Amino acid sequence: MYYYIVEHPICPILLAGDEEGLKHLIFLKGKENVKIPDDWVENKEFFREASRQLEAYFSGKLKSFNVKLAPEGTEFQKSVWKALCEIPYGETRTYKDIAVSIGNPKASRAVGLANNRNPIAIIVPCHRVIGANGKLTGYASGLDVKEFLLKLEENNLK
Repeated sequence: MYYYIVEHPICPILLAGDEEGLKHLIFLKGKENVKIPDDWVENKEFFREASRQLEAYFSGKLKSFNVKLAPEGTEFQKSVWKALCEIPYGETRTYKDIAVSIGNPKASRAVGLANNRNPIAIIVPCHRVIGANGKLTGYASGLDVKEFLLKLEENNLK
């Protein structure tokens, strides 16, 4: 597995993947002691395109990513993550909306758990999922990061 840590407005971001595609995009905010496995190899060049697209996203120039993805998870989780990728830039959906979109309208809580386990934040836009009451709900990297990403997208729609 290759990895590279890129600097971005929120905090450093760990990218990890292999020839199958990107497997992890992890905010390192408050995670100074993240242990990178010994068998991972640092490779800046491997993540050149993903880094370029992230930079364009943060500068408001990119609304849709085109990076080969290879997240690891259950079939249910993968169905949720696929549905997240269909949420348009600058828009939000509720957990219930996602549950309905994957054909399992009673699975709102399970959708929330799958959302929390999303290994490829931003590109698989779990930040675009909000509570039924329209409020921001849990985000693995903190609600401040979720709010930052939603405001970034909102501001770049204008």
